Amino acid sequence: MDRVLGGEPPVPRGDTRIHDPSTVTRDGPRWWVFGTGRGIVSRWSTNRLDWHEGPSVFREAPGWATAWVPGHRFRYWAPDVIRMGDRFYLYYSVSTWGSRQSAIGLARARTLDPEAAEGGWEDAGPVIRTTPENDYNAIDPAAFPDRDGRLWLVFGSYWSGIKLVELDPATGLRRDPAAPLVSLAWKEAIEAAALLRHGDSYFLFVNWGQCCRGTNSTYEIRVGRSHTVTGPYLDREGRDLRQGGGSLFLGSSGRFIGPGHAAFFEADGRWWVSYHFYDANQGGRSALDILPLEWDAEGWPVVQPRRE
Repeated sequence: MDRVLGGEPPVPRGDTRIHDPSTVTRDGPRWWVFGTGRGIVSRWSTNRLDWHEGPSVFREAPGWATAWVPGHRFRYWAPDVIRMGDRFYLYYSVSTWGSRQSAIGLARARTLDPEAAEGGWEDAGPVIRTTPENDYNAIDPAAFPDRDGRLWLVFGSYWSGIKLVELDPATGLRRDPAAPLVSLAWKEAIEAAALLRHGDSYFLFVNWGQCCRGTNSTYEIRVGRSHTVTGPYLDREGRDLRQGGGSLFLGSSGRFIGPGHAAFFEADGRWWVSYHFYDANQGGRSALDILPLEWDAEGWPVVQPRRE
């Protein structure tokens, strides 16, 4: 994506309709992003500016998902995708609105190109599941590969907040299913977490507020910092995110209402943040946006909100 010196980068165009976008990930000449929808929707681009509709990940529901959440209607939420070695791992949510009868599933593929000879996704089953007896919810997964080779999954929505588990890089599943969860953040309305490392600092991004209400959505992205991936994460004022802390990273601006589901990727020698917003010029339809990520003098990630 070409950056306009002294101004804003261009807004992604074409078919950018997406909600809860995954990390933007490259495979060969194409960039891919996945989102909430029937069978998990996809979009692809060769320049991260012009986007096109791709195929759904699943043609039919995994049997375990239907057995665990019978009412999910083949609609999977908030996927995330990463490359681990020679494979791609795609995590996704199986749930129904307001329920803790939920699961995070995993699909694996050799390539993101559905037309390649080795293309196509394999169901690897559930990574973590919850019931109404749990005080947390197994949705909104975001994978985080650390520099030491360890792989983590941050997830959660409402109830007792955002959790962290360690994964096995070789399989994409939990390293130790009996290991306790790590609590990272809490607020009455919190979800859509993501992790990022810069230097020796880890950053936890979360969404506060309400999604899915078009231009009435109150989503905003908050952030905290830690010296370890397991926390504690503190905001700029030193408030613990487990106790409701979180500094504003990106809020509504102009027609870009309710930004949410931040994800981060490297391209062209720099970091970028992708997210969805509700477009006030399109009746509140959710769409993809991508902005360059900067770092301030205190080492915090910052982004310039769009003004148009």
